[in-house]
Amino acid sequence: MTGNLRRRQMVREQLLPRGLRSRRVLGAMLRVEREAFVPEAARGAAYEDHPVSIGEGQTISQPYMAAVMLQILDVHRGMKVLEVGAGSGYVLALLSAMGARPWGVEWHHRLAERIVTNLASAGVRPTPVRVGDGGLGWPEEAPFDRILISAACPAIPPPLLEQLALGGRLVAPVDQDFSQVVLRMTRTDHGFREETYDRCVFVPLQGRFARR
Repeated sequence: MTGNLRRRQMVREQLLPRGLRSRRVLGAMLRVEREAFVPEAARGAAYEDHPVSIGEGQTISQPYMAAVMLQILDVHRGMKVLEVGAGSGYVLALLSAMGARPWGVEWHHRLAERIVTNLASAGVRPTPVRVGDGGLGWPEEAPFDRILISAACPAIPPPLLEQLALGGRLVAPVDQDFSQVVLRMTRTDHGFREETYDRCVFVPLQGRFARR
């Protein structure tokens, strides 16, 4: 089965039955070649309904989880978006396909180096990526219209909230009791509005704001 057919099957069988309705997200999931963002030996599992190891103890998220996080983030064309924990670059590619202007921070330098190659292999335009502590964000490029944390944190790192534009949204998996939930923070004139969504499972955030 070709990659295009596998993407259509992924959307039809994994995303639509679970309530994914954002045309921007679904369109990006249909266009981006997910197999370009997993190790060659794992490409047969690229479109399966589970995370796939990408090395360094990290994973590329399950297709559904990547899609639902982006749907909650509510990205529009032209928005400046920061992803913390860019991994193999798959979500950066999805953001680019949605017409956003993505920036990525990745803790593991080997993964960050591969992002450039992966994006090129998928035919996606180059994206700024830096190696470092994602919890510190990218202050030189702030403010961001949207921030996505693709790793579980005990609480939202304060520097990321500071780098969010007025009216901007931040989405992250956050530790709660003995599991994780998806949290969305919206910056308003009066502070931050918090909304809680479904439970999830992500690898932990690295750096200053990691679990202790």
